[in-house]
Amino acid sequence: MLNMAEGLARLGALAEAPVSAALARAFADAGYELAIVGGPVRDALLGRRVNDLDYTTNARPDDILRIVKPLSTATWDIGRAFGTIGAKVRGEQVEITTYRADSYDGTTRKPTVEFGDTLEQDLVRRDFTVNAMALRIPGPSLVDPTGGVEDLVGESLRTPTDPDVSFGDDPLRMLRAARFASQLGMDVHPATLEAMTRLAPSLSIVSPERVQGELVKLLATDAPDRGIRLLVDTGLMELFLPEVPALRLEVDEHHHHKDVYEHSLTVLAQAIDLEKKRHPGAAPDVTLRLAALLHDIGKPATRKLEPGGAVSFHHHDVKGARMARKRLQALKFDGATTDAVCQLIEQHLRFFGYAEGAWTDSAVRRYVRDAGEQLERLHILTRADVTTRNKRKAGRLRSAYDDIETRIAQLAEQEQLEAMRPALDGNRIQEVLGIRPGREVGEAYRFLLDIRLDEGVVEPEVAEQRLRDWWAARA
Repeated sequence: MLNMAEGLARLGALAEAPVSAALARAFADAGYELAIVGGPVRDALLGRRVNDLDYTTNARPDDILRIVKPLSTATWDIGRAFGTIGAKVRGEQVEITTYRADSYDGTTRKPTVEFGDTLEQDLVRRDFTVNAMALRIPGPSLVDPTGGVEDLVGESLRTPTDPDVSFGDDPLRMLRAARFASQLGMDVHPATLEAMTRLAPSLSIVSPERVQGELVKLLATDAPDRGIRLLVDTGLMELFLPEVPALRLEVDEHHHHKDVYEHSLTVLAQAIDLEKKRHPGAAPDVTLRLAALLHDIGKPATRKLEPGGAVSFHHHDVKGARMARKRLQALKFDGATTDAVCQLIEQHLRFFGYAEGAWTDSAVRRYVRDAGEQLERLHILTRADVTTRNKRKAGRLRSAYDDIETRIAQLAEQEQLEAMRPALDGNRIQEVLGIRPGREVGEAYRFLLDIRLDEGVVEPEVAEQRLRDWWAARA
């Protein structure tokens, strides 16, 4: 809950920070205004950690550069067209932007940039009232023309102007609403929510890259399920990730199965909890979280109603991986992220065979080999995928996975499991068999790798003899 007295004290500390004080003096001496704006003001009032400070001013970009150069060790003007100048001042990276009055024309994907003349004008054009507050410096004084403080108190997310106008200016703000709802734990104001539902189709003018960026930011929050539900309920998710709302499968009176949509959100939440416990202080693992959200998207396409009321989803792991690849590519995710997510989806069921009966060492090695660099994420995803309310079953699965992780650790210590290579490399294979590079070398390498997986470490001399025997039998 917002404590206004404490919040104002934190705002005062922001204004008195060395970088803010130095910039405030420089801009005032040059005859210009300066204010800390947006997220830092909001987070200071809420008592949340403030990372980067954003500043706004009535100075134009050339004037900003002229003022900050004497204070900075470096400057950059890559955002000059949008009125933004970056600088490194007293060891901290800052961005200073000219008051804006930009808007979108409703058909293109880029804003028309117009510089504004007043701080209030700049604030009113921002996305939500809680982000439309500023702290004038020096002074300092809080500027809140749209009621952001009241909305912080009421935990309400609302646009500063008519939501039709705000979302018409930039439809991506509808996705930001979902992100801030999760990040700040707020409810979307009814009028804003209604506009999101009605204007959802306008998201089509926004580039896939910008949509992907907001999805990543949402998944990086501590509780993204709140925002995901909002996107599904308003119809926005249908426009860029339809596989998620499709998880809401109908259940009839004769065939019963777990609610796949609710299950997926629970898996996502449990994966985040495990991620934090196993890697405290690490950055949010968006790749893992994407895999958790999408791990069952193959179920709607593979659902089969069996006699007696059972429901099956055979090969939904393979189907889901293919679907995920197509969707992530459409959203312009990079290849490494796409490959990792799809691999996790395809392999997320592998462990459950272990739970039915202990694997041989060979099977454990193959599990590690197939998971590769995704092994730790697969550990977390597989554990998170247990959402049964049957405590005995959940305990049995948890114990089984404890066991497989212990065996992996033991084998790794004994056999250098992470270096899962055969005893002979390609060059030695060619020397032993007297052959040139080609298909046969690859076949021989796979033969030796199978020995490594089935039997563990073998001595090079033994490997050479078995290779010769295999080659002779093959011939």
